Amino acid sequence: MWAELSVDSSSVSGLVSGVRVTEVDWQRPRNGTAHHTQEYPGPELVVRRGQTFTFALELSCPLDSKDTLIFTVETGPQASEALRTKAVLPTSEQEAEAQNAWTAAKESQEENTVTISLTSPPNAVIGRYLLSFRVSSRRKHSDWKLGEFVLLFNPWCSEDDVFLASEEERQEYVLNDSGIIFRGVEKHIQAQGWNFGQFEEDILNICLSVLDRSPSHQKDPATDVSCRHDPIYVTRVISAMVNSNNDRGVVQGQWQGKYGGGTSPLQWRGSVAILHKWFKGRFKPVKYGQCWVFAGVMCTVLRCLGIATRVVSNFNSAHDTDRNLSVDKYVDSFGRTLEDLTDDSMWNFHVWNESWFARQDLGPSYNGWQVLDATPQEESEGVFQCGPASVAAIREGDVHLAHDGPFVFAEVNADYVTWLCNEDESRERVYSDTKKIGRCISTKAVGSDSRVDITSLYKYPEGSRKERQVYRKALRKLIGVEASGRRGRVRRGGGRGVRHEDLLEPTTKPSITGKFKVLEPPLLGHDLKLALCLTNLISRAQRVRVNLSSATILYTRRPVAEILQESHTLRLGPEEEKRIPITISYSQYKEDLTEDKKILLAAMCLVSKGEKLLVEKDITLEDFITIKVLGPAMVGVAVVVQVMVVNPLLERVDDCKLMVEGSGLLQGQQSINVPSLEPQERAVVQFNITPSKSGSRQLQVDLVSSHFSDIKGFVNIHVAKAK
Repeated sequence: MWAELSVDSSSVSGLVSGVRVTEVDWQRPRNGTAHHTQEYPGPELVVRRGQTFTFALELSCPLDSKDTLIFTVETGPQASEALRTKAVLPTSEQEAEAQNAWTAAKESQEENTVTISLTSPPNAVIGRYLLSFRVSSRRKHSDWKLGEFVLLFNPWCSEDDVFLASEEERQEYVLNDSGIIFRGVEKHIQAQGWNFGQFEEDILNICLSVLDRSPSHQKDPATDVSCRHDPIYVTRVISAMVNSNNDRGVVQGQWQGKYGGGTSPLQWRGSVAILHKWFKGRFKPVKYGQCWVFAGVMCTVLRCLGIATRVVSNFNSAHDTDRNLSVDKYVDSFGRTLEDLTDDSMWNFHVWNESWFARQDLGPSYNGWQVLDATPQEESEGVFQCGPASVAAIREGDVHLAHDGPFVFAEVNADYVTWLCNEDESRERVYSDTKKIGRCISTKAVGSDSRVDITSLYKYPEGSRKERQVYRKALRKLIGVEASGRRGRVRRGGGRGVRHEDLLEPTTKPSITGKFKVLEPPLLGHDLKLALCLTNLISRAQRVRVNLSSATILYTRRPVAEILQESHTLRLGPEEEKRIPITISYSQYKEDLTEDKKILLAAMCLVSKGEKLLVEKDITLEDFITIKVLGPAMVGVAVVVQVMVVNPLLERVDDCKLMVEGSGLLQGQQSINVPSLEPQERAVVQFNITPSKSGSRQLQVDLVSSHFSDIKGFVNIHVAKAK
């Protein structure tokens, strides 16, 4: 498609030899197909580095045989050849072979039209470039601006640090504009759809603005731009900018369950609305986000810039605040967490990103997936940022390598140690599961909605000899034993010095075992029916005192309100099993249940000979929504979507509505009214969508009401091209 030159035509007419460029054809269809950028909307040319792209110039008259067009590309303020943010390149009849340099070649010339091919180096700075030119026969003449194009990272280029060999993985991790984020608890993992929307209107421009709003760019823009050839640098900047803690970043976090003046994290269905709000609000942080929101937004930004990225969920994820590779939890005699003493935490789940690129700073052994985390948990080099940390390095315990290895290692492989605080203020270790941290590490499968367990990429089998060796290795590197030759000591349990080696030894296994068993599906709006099953492991009778407690919690396992406290004393015969029935009525939890819909049960079991056993169970209350597409979907043709919803409560609800979103299926978000629902009533709602893009598309549908937190659902739709 030809476009008029974006300079004043009267000034262009003064070019030498009577040559004047009247129009530029950026050849977007041809370049878009070759560079896998055809999904980016708008007139701007988007290409990938390390690869040739073409454009055609319509001239006022043919070039003289002595004339050569000399092109200049430059990006960022104060562009310079020294910083590699500017390059001057004359055209030749054949493309130059210079490595790591911009080249230009005349591809063809027909009368007044000349076609030029430009090739960028595979390590070029990414960003928005200005392209200008002059004619060689009058070197004193100023360069004339042809227009701008955007240069991205190139996972299809084998010389690019972000090169990814598998085409299926490139389609999934670079080009797929929707995905799945796994949430819930280890025993009940739930899939949530997410609209990444990296090809939506203005998103590319906004993603480039994220880089330009960073403190490093504000402080020294020329140097910052010159570093944008390096995916290590770019991804670390993005991990800091997606949260708002040190800058006017994109999303403001909130974990207290109160979301006044903003949007609850659970109400977001994708990144597009968040990025648009941040940009249109003049870079005011968007309220509010939690880990999956930060990860969803960062995945959008990095895929948009051309870096293969996926969303990863870690269940029972440790937050180790004191860098000792252990989560220390302090509880009372009912197993209730003592918030004023417990700094460490174990979240039900935590979500981060992995991006694929080479680690030129560490060596080829650490190439591949790199952990990046935009959730503001701990500062790194004075900024709330995390990564890139090599997954391979985490697996081998090489926590001394850049960036943030100890924090990520602890998230997936810390030991979980429980301390009972007695009334006399003494503290003692309680038997608990040291294999608890880092379970079911999950990501979406390539080409399907299946969940893939990638725990083995992060650590050796839990409890194996190799896993313990790696844990000890990480601990030694962390406390500097190898460098100093001294044994390290850490503050633990009552503030006394405890040797790490002692803590690696498990406490004596009690002579009883226990577990909670759910007797009926834990449905939102219904009573919970469970049992604590206790088994005597020895051949003599024992008396056990059981202190039970239950609380509504956030997904970070922070307690919100206690809803149950009771004690039982029972006699267990030799090798006998007994059950303690537990009922938590809807009226007990409904006022204090958070949007996370989570309840924690704890049982502190005190055996007659002084043994202690802590049994815990996290429960997520279930709800559902069913979505069907009634007929084939085709670009430009309306199709009916049918949604079955259920009022989960034992009371009438009058304010329900459906919130619907999906890139390529409808414009922005839509709200659809739902009729009043009687207690536990089911209803069917239908609406039309008219797809605008072909291929696999994801439609997110949430049932929203002020009486309960969003009930979320999604469906994948294959959209055929228009006939």
